[in-house]
Amino acid sequence: MKFVDLHVHSNASDGTFTPSEVVALAVEKGLAAIALTDHDTIDGLSEAQAAAAGLPIEIIPGIELSCVYQGEEIHILGIYVDPTDRNFISETDALKEIRKKRNEEMIRRFQNAGISITLDEVMAGNPDTVITRAHFARVLLEKGYVKNMDQAFKKYLDYSGPYCPRKEKITPEHAMKILTDCKASPVLAHPYQYHLGDKKTEELVRYLKDLGLHGLEVYHSSNNQYESGKLRKLARQYDLFPTGGSDFHGSNKPDIGIGIGRGGLRVTALLLDDIKRIRREKGL
Repeated sequence: MKFVDLHVHSNASDGTFTPSEVVALAVEKGLAAIALTDHDTIDGLSEAQAAAAGLPIEIIPGIELSCVYQGEEIHILGIYVDPTDRNFISETDALKEIRKKRNEEMIRRFQNAGISITLDEVMAGNPDTVITRAHFARVLLEKGYVKNMDQAFKKYLDYSGPYCPRKEKITPEHAMKILTDCKASPVLAHPYQYHLGDKKTEELVRYLKDLGLHGLEVYHSSNNQYESGKLRKLARQYDLFPTGGSDFHGSNKPDIGIGIGRGGLRVTALLLDDIKRIRREKGL
């Protein structure tokens, strides 16, 4: 049986492996397909596709968008985005500009507090990367301000703290429109990470379904079997296809392996076959 991983990050956003390295690792693990779903960018896609040329693996063009629902940040994956769509490119460029402004403000706040961090250090030699809080956490760790990544987030990178203002977020309506306009399939990522409870999680799913949601990330590194079972039922109830992925980030999430999550994740390629069939039926 073949397996896939439909939620993977590279150093085009907050992963630590280059797109080529992600592909090589996925091939080494015997995966039939991966979806590269970096935050707010598809900049790693061309490298990943070039690295996969001639290899027995499919690279699915994807993205992960952040938006705000009832005051809480949620993430929506887009799989099979069109990387040539001009409007889509323009929208993602605007999202990267939002992140850039937030990052510059964070640098200013750190430096004003006597914490020596520069933008060059955060970019780590990759000026095209979409910088996230994980980049700041790595620098804080490397420079000895914290003992581990978890402490960096709790001490310096909490949104309620003095150093990390929330970046401007788009609405779910906007995120869904970005994806549906380029004929991608929108998927609600890791629904239980928002800690909404079953009732409000279902309300969120129903709300997004009305906006054009196609899928639900049923299988994820943060889920146990019971949670995945509940999400399977929710996906059936709202006629959504189930997806699954590790949320691989390399050493930024060292306990999560590509294709296997924390050891027990297995997403069959049959699931991807169903997604492709459903997309064909939708004329996508």
